[in-house]
Amino acid sequence: MGTISSTVRELLNLKGRDVWSIQPEKTVSDALKVLAEKNVGALLVLEDGKLVGIFSERDYSRKIFLLGKSSKETRVEEVMTNEVCFVTPDTNIEECMALFTNKRIRHLPVMEADQLIGVISIGDVVNKIICEQKFTIGVLENYISGYSYTV
Repeated sequence: MGTISSTVRELLNLKGRDVWSIQPEKTVSDALKVLAEKNVGALLVLEDGKLVGIFSERDYSRKIFLLGKSSKETRVEEVMTNEVCFVTPDTNIEECMALFTNKRIRHLPVMEADQLIGVISIGDVVNKIICEQKFTIGVLENYISGYSYTV
């Protein structure tokens, strides 16, 4: 029976390991184009293949738009989030949900042996939990409907 003790590895195997990224010296305008083109809410910021930050729609709205800065003149490294929480493939889904909630974030890079191997979002985790709960409900309904009561 499925439980929410599934791991990030299982989730990545289902959703894929695509990672959308940008270099820190690119402009915020460049980043916004990639966000729109890929229909994602955040980009990992990579320098020489190494994770150095994350740039999200939230970074744009709070650090560019609301402050009246120019997205064509501001570089990603000036407004990206530098302290990036990450998980490993063996992290369980419940731990990911706790990180999303406690850190108030929506994306978690997945690192294995100092290598970036994927990224998961809160939406990915919620969908996984819903699927597992539907499976559990189906098993329980089959069990209950197959069980005969006698008095």
